[in-house]
Amino acid sequence: MNVSRLAVAKAVAEDRIDVANPFDGSLLGSVPCLAAADVPGLLEQGRRGVQACAALPRHKRARILETAAQLVERDAPSFAQLIVAEAGKTIRQAEKEVRRCVNTLKLSAEEARRNAGEVVPFDAYEGSESRQGWFTRDPLGLILAITPYNDPLNLVAHKLGPAVAGGNAVILKPSELAPLSAIKLVDCLVESGLPDAVITVATGGAELGKALVAARDVRMISFTGGFVTGENIARNAGLKKLAMDLGGNAPVIVMDDCDLEAAVESCVSGAFWAAGQNCIGTQRLLVQASIYEAFRERFVALAERLVAGDPSRPETDIGPMITEQAARNTEQVVAEALHEGARLLCGHRRQGSCYAATVLEAVDHGSRLWRNEVFAPVVVLEPFDALDDAIALANEPEYSLHAGIFTNDLQQALGAARRIEAGGVMINDSSDYRFDAMPFGGFKYGSLGREGVRFAYEEMTQPKVVCINQLD
Repeated sequence: MNVSRLAVAKAVAEDRIDVANPFDGSLLGSVPCLAAADVPGLLEQGRRGVQACAALPRHKRARILETAAQLVERDAPSFAQLIVAEAGKTIRQAEKEVRRCVNTLKLSAEEARRNAGEVVPFDAYEGSESRQGWFTRDPLGLILAITPYNDPLNLVAHKLGPAVAGGNAVILKPSELAPLSAIKLVDCLVESGLPDAVITVATGGAELGKALVAARDVRMISFTGGFVTGENIARNAGLKKLAMDLGGNAPVIVMDDCDLEAAVESCVSGAFWAAGQNCIGTQRLLVQASIYEAFRERFVALAERLVAGDPSRPETDIGPMITEQAARNTEQVVAEALHEGARLLCGHRRQGSCYAATVLEAVDHGSRLWRNEVFAPVVVLEPFDALDDAIALANEPEYSLHAGIFTNDLQQALGAARRIEAGGVMINDSSDYRFDAMPFGGFKYGSLGREGVRFAYEEMTQPKVVCINQLD
């Protein structure tokens, strides 16, 4: 591995952005680096896309999405290899992401056909007996979709699929660190019959994003990314609909009556999947004191066996972080926690952009590592005595997506699910479980709105009521 090249995550040369492999720094390709001055042209194409997609009947939208799913499935090996190359996911993780993308597109096709509106029972209300009618779900118009690097294919499908199903046009701004999978997906949609103007890909930096966010023609912004960026979008967007997934730091709770081996295995997977660059990854593990030592011993032993390195090799468990700087930042956050008194149980080793599976305990609750989403292969273990204590710790953060609890006591599990402030509570699963049809989002400052195909589709459409007064 040529460590000296790993610092090259991207290089902007004139009007191009070079896309580099996060593991070895090799050049994968380049994309246009658009600027704020390019936004009027992007909006003009977006307006043409609004007309083109709204003119497609539902059966055509559904057929386009189904055909695109078939093309992605046909080209699954090349999609997976591209995800490995640009995002650093291991080949096994990339193959799973491709399968999920296929499912997301199929779910979107189903939504196009079935979620058209409802009959309104006007005569259920006194004074409306002579009226009957319905509401339809009409497109919002032009949607700006801003996507991250960590799931460069499926998180794009979660925005494009429902948007097309609802008859909208999209300006897609993928992460400049990993835009190639998104572009390849758009190519599949166009090959499937989607008019060219319906999805406009806009690659560029922060100034491009800021100008697009403020554009009046944009009727909705669907953003997945960091909390600070989300706040800036909200400040600059003006009067338009916002849907955001901003990350979380809700924990997994492990009770002493659980299946210990299953809990350890699930939590190791949840913690270190995608090198921890996972907004629902397991970062804080709260373990009941009576089994804490046994859990810690098994968890650390399994974490130490994980292989970090070349993501293209089938034996690799943890690929690189998206850039060497991201790995250095993680190294610094862990070093701060250790300086503040935390104990290192394993890991805290970096080679280039690769950071080994890292487990700590006795982390100060005021530290960055405890309070913030670290977005890295780092886990904090914390013992607790009573479930009430664990739930109090669970609800500390200002943002939370998924939490989890391992227990064989159904009453205890359902009680905890009711009390934990999170967008989802996984019982006998780690926090990183997600099924693409379920509503997905966070509590408090974790998100605005919900993803999951049906729920995103409804966010991206608007009801229109038709009421007929039958005059005598």
